[in-house]
Amino acid sequence: ESVIFNPDFFVEKLRHENPDVFLELVLSNISRLIDLPGTEFAQLLGEEGPKTPTGGNGGFFRSFNFLKRKDKGLFGSLLSESSIAQIYQLIEFLTRNLHVEGLFRVPGNSLRQQALKELLNGGADVDLESGDFHPHDVASVLKSFLGELPEPLLTHRHFHAHLKIADLTLLDEHGNKTSAPNKERQMEALQLLLQLLPQANRSLLRLLLDLLHHTARQQDKNKMSAFNLALMFAPHVLWPRHV
Repeated sequence: ESVIFNPDFFVEKLRHENPDVFLELVLSNISRLIDLPGTEFAQLLGEEGPKTPTGGNGGFFRSFNFLKRKDKGLFGSLLSESSIAQIYQLIEFLTRNLHVEGLFRVPGNSLRQQALKELLNGGADVDLESGDFHPHDVASVLKSFLGELPEPLLTHRHFHAHLKIADLTLLDEHGNKTSAPNKERQMEALQLLLQLLPQANRSLLRLLLDLLHHTARQQDKNKMSAFNLALMFAPHVLWPRHV
């Protein structure tokens, strides 16, 4: 008889039963993999506000000069389990339409998207199978939801840590850095860092990554490789906070 082993069970058990021990273990292992100076380490713990240079918005990242905005409604509000339940309608619909060419790249119709956003803001259960909305509309609204969060899904406090992880490279025989990414260390560091996300962020990130994984698996139909999807989503899940 086969036994199903779920390692997440033990992670969550330690997180809830011994949160201080859990945090210490995660932080000590992150520190082993990436070098975070005192201020950046304090930011990781939420003890100091994130600081980023004020010049330019380079690379994949986007900056907002406002820490946003609404008192009610889905878009622009703080992420919660209830808002995830509402946005899950979009994710479910998209999983049934992964074959659509240019999914997440083709923008769709702005008027239909605004109508869909208004329905979601009102808390409606939307019949996405009615034909009123194209998969491109739904995909664009999902990206809008992520981009309009008051704080990026991967959080401001983790911004510098993500930059350090991206910079992890292999060493040559003399111990010098090469340009080749150290994917094993990057994956380990990312897995640890994601354990520090708030519960709602972890929940939505897991749903999003699962959706994107299955999207990339159908790239022969939708023409959206993992690289293309990264280009589309990076600006919507992580951006620097300017002060």
